[in-house]
Amino acid sequence: MAMLAMTFGAPQAQAAGMRPETSVVIVSEGAGEASMTVQNTDATPALLYTSIQGIPEDDEDLLIVTPPVARVEGGQSQLVRFIVSSPAPLKTERLRRVIFDGIPPKDSEAGVRINVNFRQNLPVIVRPAGLAVDSEPWKRLQWTSDGNSLTVKNPSPYVVRLSPGASLEPSGAKLDLGRTYILPNQSFSYPLPSEQGGQLASVRFTPATTYGFSVGTYDAKLTTSASH
Repeated sequence: MAMLAMTFGAPQAQAAGMRPETSVVIVSEGAGEASMTVQNTDATPALLYTSIQGIPEDDEDLLIVTPPVARVEGGQSQLVRFIVSSPAPLKTERLRRVIFDGIPPKDSEAGVRINVNFRQNLPVIVRPAGLAVDSEPWKRLQWTSDGNSLTVKNPSPYVVRLSPGASLEPSGAKLDLGRTYILPNQSFSYPLPSEQGGQLASVRFTPATTYGFSVGTYDAKLTTSASH
């Protein structure tokens, strides 16, 4: 399928100010670190503040960024390094967010700082040493229904990115997954309308690559299970 130039869960890095070179940071535990170039697209210098944020499901400290603060001249770039600091070997991919804040310098005439910040918020995926790359991890999701609810489970070691909008097939009834990623070993259940129970064959959703690009819709087969 042809990839579409759109991303899920991260703003496009096209605005003026600090511009990261890619839409996601991939850090290999085996390599120990990764780096990304961030360009100051403005004509004036600015301070680049870089920070790592955990996600609600997982906020363990895994990475150190350096430098956390740097002055970047207008039109110039800064290399930011992401160093793995996990105290134990990773067993699955881990998701984090990196925040790039561009702070303009003080106004030379007014003597005060211009109150306009340029922020980029991008996903960071930390990959365990020795884990093979899977370009289609969404195919590993397991979808089951007991007639009353639908459950999606990610038994794989990969972070799966996707659009929150889905549909139940063959009826085409809409389903809001309520999220743009499913972490390893996560599962979520959704109630089904009574008229959908015995008519479901698949779930149609829009997955995204590791870099956040849509690859079109994908129909996942639905397995039925007995109600408890």
